[in-house]
Amino acid sequence: MPKRAAERIRDTARALFYKEGIRAVGVEQIVNRAGVTKPSLYRSFTSKDSLAVAYLEDYDCDFWVQFDAEMAPGAADPRQQIIGYFTRRAGYALRPGYRGCGLTNAVLEYPQEGHPTHAIALANKQRLRARLAAMARAMGAARPDELGDGLLLLLEGLFVSGQLFGPGGPAGSVAAVAAALIDAHLAEAGVRPVPAAE
Repeated sequence: MPKRAAERIRDTARALFYKEGIRAVGVEQIVNRAGVTKPSLYRSFTSKDSLAVAYLEDYDCDFWVQFDAEMAPGAADPRQQIIGYFTRRAGYALRPGYRGCGLTNAVLEYPQEGHPTHAIALANKQRLRARLAAMARAMGAARPDELGDGLLLLLEGLFVSGQLFGPGGPAGSVAAVAAALIDAHLAEAGVRPVPAAE
């Protein structure tokens, strides 16, 4: 069954906004690529900003579905989950054409507090910060909030360095750096890391 115009617009906007940036993409480009008319777009979305909000809401939802699947509570040791997560993210970041995190990119494009795109991105990052700190706490890490912040900084650095350096860049080291950071916090607390499963 063919997609409805609103779905085509949303899918097209997502691909273009992620690849080229929200500000760089015009309404004409979206409707031409989606094969719809401007009135079709404005029937579903009151403005380009409302389409950008829909894109980021979808991105945020997909981010948490994937994160929750990989970090399911009780599924594995939190240290191994985080290191595995960083390893997989590095794999994406080292691919040609990688554009980082759409939410991080949105904050850079819309730094104004109160802008709806900024608010969605900030809420995602605040929730991620809390989740990483909770996982650090579950590991028994010394200063879990600090460890969570360190992991968040590594992840955000991964998003940007993957775009800057591409294949062969520092993103390839991020899992090892995350492991060293975690292990330093665990050692400070007198906790021995759980060995990785064979």
